Amino acid sequence: MTEQMIYICSDAVGETAEAVVKATLRQFSSENVKIKRFGHLRSEDEISRIVADAAKNGGFISYTLVQPELRALMKEESMKHGVTAVDVMGPMMQAFVDTFGSFPKREPGLLHSIDEAYHKRMEAIEFAVKYDDGKDVRGLLQAQVILIGVSRTSKTPVSVYLSHKGIKTANLPLMPEVNPPAELKCGPGRLIVGLTMKPEHLLQIRTERLKALGLPASAQYASADRIQEELDYASSIMKSLNCPVIDVTNRAIEETAGIISEWLNQ
Repeated sequence: MTEQMIYICSDAVGETAEAVVKATLRQFSSENVKIKRFGHLRSEDEISRIVADAAKNGGFISYTLVQPELRALMKEESMKHGVTAVDVMGPMMQAFVDTFGSFPKREPGLLHSIDEAYHKRMEAIEFAVKYDDGKDVRGLLQAQVILIGVSRTSKTPVSVYLSHKGIKTANLPLMPEVNPPAELKCGPGRLIVGLTMKPEHLLQIRTERLKALGLPASAQYASADRIQEELDYASSIMKSLNCPVIDVTNRAIEETAGIISEWLNQ
């Protein structure tokens, strides 16, 4: 089947137009659709080249261009080449002008302005990736939140979810054979949270995990005795730290993260 092309064009990053395109694609069988994004467009030559390429490949264009001269050129070039070009923000801005009599600032990227909150969120996301799964215990001293628990208790997805809220989160797996690092027990101003799960539910998750990896379901990792041993050990560590514990059995990631966020704010 011939590959179909959708071109994203923006004088900013292009995330808005791409989000609209992806939302649209979910309504179609779009396995053979490829998206090409062109951001920070500034010149008329760039617009002309992209439209010509879209015409050549039989694709269409979704664009967010706030500079009036670039928007005008995009309309002109797309009409000349017979290319469909969808102005994502233009009608909305015109509606604002017509209704409220105000005029846009015409500054590319205002929707995704790099402010303090943005930097904080990016730092937190990088932090969560760097200090995931106890890869570097130094992160335990810098984290705002530390998640501890046995394998497959949602530590990583909760860490990532919290990081998107700008919260620096590290997580550490607990295993009977490995003593917790000293960094876990020292360091002020951190919230340590234990994540646990009903053993039968954890058994089911680990069994499915082994199947996905092509490993035998009889492995010790997914044995009822081993799981109970790990949970008992983790519980003893959590009690020694006197940290709050959340049972994540059948609990959504965002719900767990919401509880932790509330505790952090308190």
